[in-house]
Amino acid sequence: MNTPPTLQIQFDLPVKYDVEIFIAGGGPSGVAAAVTAARMGRKVFLAEGHSCFGGMGTAGLVPVFLYFGDGVNFLAGGVGQEVYQLLKQRTPRLYLDEPLAGTVGVDAEILKRIYDDMMTGCGAAFSFQTHLIGVQAANGRVQYAICAAKSGLFAVKADLFIDATGDGDLAAWAGASFEKGDLNHDLMPGSLCSLWADIDWEKGRDNPSHEHYLEQAYAEGVFSVLDRHLPGIYQVGEHLGGGNLVHTFGVDGTDEVSLTQALLGGRKGMEEYQMYYRTYYQGFDKMTLVATGSLLGIRETRRILGDYVLCLDDFKNCSVFEDEIGRFAYPVDVHEARPDAESHQQFAEEFKRLRYPPGKSYGIPFRTLTPRGLDNVLAAGRCISADRYIQGSVRVSSGCFITGQAAGAAAALACETKLWPRQVDVQELQRRLKGIGAFLPNAR
Repeated sequence: MNTPPTLQIQFDLPVKYDVEIFIAGGGPSGVAAAVTAARMGRKVFLAEGHSCFGGMGTAGLVPVFLYFGDGVNFLAGGVGQEVYQLLKQRTPRLYLDEPLAGTVGVDAEILKRIYDDMMTGCGAAFSFQTHLIGVQAANGRVQYAICAAKSGLFAVKADLFIDATGDGDLAAWAGASFEKGDLNHDLMPGSLCSLWADIDWEKGRDNPSHEHYLEQAYAEGVFSVLDRHLPGIYQVGEHLGGGNLVHTFGVDGTDEVSLTQALLGGRKGMEEYQMYYRTYYQGFDKMTLVATGSLLGIRETRRILGDYVLCLDDFKNCSVFEDEIGRFAYPVDVHEARPDAESHQQFAEEFKRLRYPPGKSYGIPFRTLTPRGLDNVLAAGRCISADRYIQGSVRVSSGCFITGQAAGAAAALACETKLWPRQVDVQELQRRLKGIGAFLPNAR
């Protein structure tokens, strides 16, 4: 492989913000971190690359939140519960199963405004269309985050940094070790989510499962690829549906060329799924595509290696940790990397087997948020330190609220006590988290 040429550039960057805590990414983990830290009195700046907060649940049009609880307890207490309650209040009719162990329908526009209100109300500084493009770090400590925005390139000086990018960009660029994909370096597929109109949900109540029609539709030429795993379309309005459709196999969310190809393929695939639903399902014969997500739904990229790697045995054992900052219960949900029968069978068996009865959960230790070798960086969201199985569980938005909230509280406490994050008194951190509603039944 030829090495591409390099270009040496030297120029001065303005330091536009000098804060205590810099947060990269405004998805659920980034918002939870910023709101928590700012409410604890710290000076925060958050850089969000897109045009709104919320990431997959807003710009990505992911139609539902999953498993705020364990069927008995509300696990995403604190910021997560606040978002849920506001969404419920502001949505005339919330389409949901049991929120403690099911799906909660998302109205993306209402959710955007909820995040807007929370962020403007907490006092944190932030800007949209602001991309993290690099860091300046030495000896395990980050000094500056480098950002690109319409005003040009600028730096942000901070004492502590929280990586809520989902992809672990900040931590990886600062030198943290990470894992990515399975043993063959295959990654879970992405999904381009979508919004559909003119669905008659009453007529569609008794439709059979997708397994009944997918093979037939492929044989009849509806699909160019037989993807046996179809999460489907969820009701998000009286005649609206949120589509979790079109797996984009082989996508690497850390590579813009791969993302480009996946977006092109995802949009093209909408035609096939429209034909599929119109042909085989009652109540969907007039369904019309309104929009596709402006962000591709990425399930898996880097998993930052922290002081503890949460693993499948922890899920199986419902592990309890002295330093846990939350508990979670969503099943292991590792989508198949390839569209073949064997891969789908493995997924289906694991998704059925690796789940909890009501009231069971696993602990998330604080050490999963502290990247090895970095003193002043915390990870939050789907890039925390976990093996591939647990990442398949904790990656969903309700889990991101928990880890983001904890990262924000830990960073604020570290600033308050003038310590590095891994030096903070964990019992004091747990006390602060419980004070804002976190579910920590095992904390002393």
